[in-house]
Amino acid sequence: MQDWILNVVEQFGYAGVALLILLENIFPPIPSEVILTFGGFVSTYTGLMPVFLIMAATVGSMLGAVLLYGLGRCLSPEKLDGILSGPVGHALHFHTEDLQMAVDCFAHKGKRTVLLCRCVPIVRSLISIPAGMAGMNMGAFLVFTAIGTVIWNTVLIYAGVLAGASWEKIVGVCDSYSTLVLVALGVGAVYLLLALWRRLRKK
Repeated sequence: MQDWILNVVEQFGYAGVALLILLENIFPPIPSEVILTFGGFVSTYTGLMPVFLIMAATVGSMLGAVLLYGLGRCLSPEKLDGILSGPVGHALHFHTEDLQMAVDCFAHKGKRTVLLCRCVPIVRSLISIPAGMAGMNMGAFLVFTAIGTVIWNTVLIYAGVLAGASWEKIVGVCDSYSTLVLVALGVGAVYLLLALWRRLRKK
């Protein structure tokens, strides 16, 4: 996959970066770290400019975020409530108030959550779905998504510029960061499952 990404960036420049970042938002396994750091490196020996690379990457990321936000709106809490209120919900001991609690939590801290998560691998793409589900204000969603996205894109593209031919070392550091994030998510998931199990035992 990496060779394909490099070829697209070299052949299509800004448009290639925008397209790849759009796809990365929809399909997180495509590594934005490779796209952006390599793009920064390419700008050191071509006519591509880092500022315009950041703009292209931001456009692609925003388009992907809006698509996932729309998906989240289709999976509204009401629709999810209807699904989980059936046999599946009973099997999982689902309660409507639990879902509402999660939605309310996101509603109160949604802006901060979107901003921070846009700078976290994997989660940066998927956060758009719960934002849509919670009915987060579209304007606020776009603003905080744009801020977090510009930060992420700027850091990685200029890291590629500074690293030059050693840009892959930056990708290695990002991979370690991604691994830590996955471990943290795994620990969080285990914690939530244990909490749910204890709650069910008490009932």
